[in-house]
Amino acid sequence: MRKLHQCAILVCAALSITACGDKNTSPSVSKETTLTAQDAKHFVLEAEQELAALQLPASKAEWAYQTYIIKDTADVTAYLSEKYGARASELAKESAKFNHIDVDPDTRRKLNLLRNSLVMPSPADSDKSSRLAQLGSDLGGMYGAGKYCRTEQECFRLTEMSNMMATSRDPELLLEMWDGWRTVSPPMKPLFVEQANLANEGAKELGLEDVSELWRGSYDMPADDFANELDRLWDQVKPFYEALHCHVRAELGEQYGEEIVPQDKPIPAHLLGNMWGQTWGNIYDIVKPKQELQVIDVTQALEDHQYDEVGMVKQAESFFSSLGFAPLPDTFWQRSQFSQPADRDVVCHASAWNVDSKDDLRIKMCIQKTGEEFAVIHHELGHNYYQRAYNQQPFLYQGSANDGFHEAIGDTIALSITPKYLKEIGLVDTVPDASNDIGMLLKLALDKIAFVPFGLMVDQWRWKVFSGEITPDQYNTAWWQLREKYQGLMAPNTRPAEAFDAGAKYHVPANTPYTRYFLAHVLQFQFHKALCDIAGDTGPVHRCSIYGSQEAGKALNAMLEMGQSQPWQQALKALTGKDKMDATAILDYFAPLKTWLDEQNVNRQCGW
Repeated sequence: MRKLHQCAILVCAALSITACGDKNTSPSVSKETTLTAQDAKHFVLEAEQELAALQLPASKAEWAYQTYIIKDTADVTAYLSEKYGARASELAKESAKFNHIDVDPDTRRKLNLLRNSLVMPSPADSDKSSRLAQLGSDLGGMYGAGKYCRTEQECFRLTEMSNMMATSRDPELLLEMWDGWRTVSPPMKPLFVEQANLANEGAKELGLEDVSELWRGSYDMPADDFANELDRLWDQVKPFYEALHCHVRAELGEQYGEEIVPQDKPIPAHLLGNMWGQTWGNIYDIVKPKQELQVIDVTQALEDHQYDEVGMVKQAESFFSSLGFAPLPDTFWQRSQFSQPADRDVVCHASAWNVDSKDDLRIKMCIQKTGEEFAVIHHELGHNYYQRAYNQQPFLYQGSANDGFHEAIGDTIALSITPKYLKEIGLVDTVPDASNDIGMLLKLALDKIAFVPFGLMVDQWRWKVFSGEITPDQYNTAWWQLREKYQGLMAPNTRPAEAFDAGAKYHVPANTPYTRYFLAHVLQFQFHKALCDIAGDTGPVHRCSIYGSQEAGKALNAMLEMGQSQPWQQALKALTGKDKMDATAILDYFAPLKTWLDEQNVNRQCGW
């Protein structure tokens, strides 16, 4: 998945990775009634060493499971996950002893990270902790092995169904595939409900109300302030999204008829070229400008130049090399999964790994030879280079400044996959002139801007689930209420009472927080603008590529090396000069397209 297509990422060196540990050993603290700053420092040092030592076997087990889904690998990863999860939860709870101790800033930051780095905190009860780990493993396996079968002989995997959703213009087939994939998720619902309840128990033992408070409080600011910050950023982007939505709905109405796409209602979710309606780039042929435009077909260019899966990855590596980054290690090429194996079930969802927190970098993909996947590969390698940049930091600082940074770095690189870049690497012969930019900007907006409200609403739903505001019997109704509110999309048919449509999205059963993707779509444009300025590119920002600029690479690496050692505001300022996220960089990038969309939407009924 693209972060655009939802790339769910496993940063294996971070605390969110599972690892095993001996629950009976514990960093020592003073037996005295009054704890001291030195006790806190000693506790953090021992906790960090313990977690660092425990991470490797669990990372390898998780890799084995995701690339070879069988009962044995599932059982091993569940066991190791439970061991690590329980131990990490214990350490997080113990760290609360020092909440009111006056300690140095470094120790305080590490104590906070110990507490906030858990995604699904384990209850202290060993049986409940084991059950929580097993539920996570079971849900991942159910998703990875999911199929829709027309008959006993004719079944489709998600990759095949997604390809049909991307290319077919038959509304009946699109509805069948859309509906078919959603038959995979209802059996997950009772497991998900149980998992949420157990994780909430763990969160309460951390002194929190629920998992929602844990997730929202992991951004170097109070949880409620962070939620308000998301609203502020969405308000900056919303007018542009509404203009794009209006144009897309009108063109879909012409394609399929207004009886299928009413012009005064949300857009039916199965018609947007993507299984989840999160990105719309696959329907560019339907909504593109009427005038003839020269838009590069990267998929065709890859075919013409006989790129295979490894060749696509090699080319993405060369981008980073042009910025001054060292080549990927030989083990990357030996251990990564680039293609869908024919003989076993795997999790095809794209992810980037640093298995040993040092230099065992890998990606896991089932690469399709398309322009979209070419961008995904650049994105995934962005994670790998970030992982390697901060691998000299102490273990607790081996992560991105916030989780949106990790997602944004890869997409920042992907923004430099411009016609200029494609010509420099010999993939195309000519660069279309500026009169063709509307086509390029529209195609990009169908992915980037269309995604923004989806990136926001997934966790809006989960936060309400964790807090109890949305009860299990309301899961599906609330899911579609939020999709209509933020995206202006609706289910294409009446959803059954037992439906669990949220579970049809990988990140929900995988319990991967999703706000990171929303933040990434804001941050990547801020990063891109700053790097283009550093590279000395004085043209329109949407035509800029930093390919070949070692000045930009040096500035980028300086931020990446900080890892999680400083609040994200300081990391942001180090690269952009500003300590506040700002979506106006998106509006600057797409300014010519907004003008064009407003012209197209004259006399159209917009809104839903």
